[in-house]
Amino acid sequence: MSLTEPIRCRKQVRLFIAYYRSLGQIRNYVLATLCIHTALRISDILSISCDGVYDFENNRVRETFTITEKKTKKSKTIALNKSVITALEAYLPSAVPGSPLILNNQTGKAISRIQAYRIIRAAAETLNFSQRVSCHSLRKTFGYHAWKDGVSPAVIMEIYNHSSFAVTRRYLGVSQDDKNGVYLGMVF
Repeated sequence: MSLTEPIRCRKQVRLFIAYYRSLGQIRNYVLATLCIHTALRISDILSISCDGVYDFENNRVRETFTITEKKTKKSKTIALNKSVITALEAYLPSAVPGSPLILNNQTGKAISRIQAYRIIRAAAETLNFSQRVSCHSLRKTFGYHAWKDGVSPAVIMEIYNHSSFAVTRRYLGVSQDDKNGVYLGMVF
């Protein structure tokens, strides 16, 4: 398992998502948004086609899309929230039917996992994040904030398609500060 941790600070998450949008790099903005809001592995994000998320006939973003995860071979349907839809709408003029969503313009194929890592890492470094941030830590960020918002760990485990709760527990990245907050908040 990766040694990365989730981004625990919501302000940092918002800064991270907004980083590439502020630079006008919409593809990278879509990549960052999908990594954080879908809890998909980077290999699955890179396998998404434009047709999967866009209804080209009606010129709009789909509300859901279905993907078969590469690692688990399980099919899952993901509802697209407002943040993802906004990012995809910004990218729609560049979307080409039949092409990968996160397109490498030079090759006509999806960008590589290494290139995705470099994109994610560059944003974290520029924003001076103290923790190591990778594509996988963005997947962990989804679960961590879902858990902090009160989503049952069992539901998060289902979203991740984990076979055991022990794996999900490690993904949540529960810190001593989180535990201290529980202790300090238990006042009767």
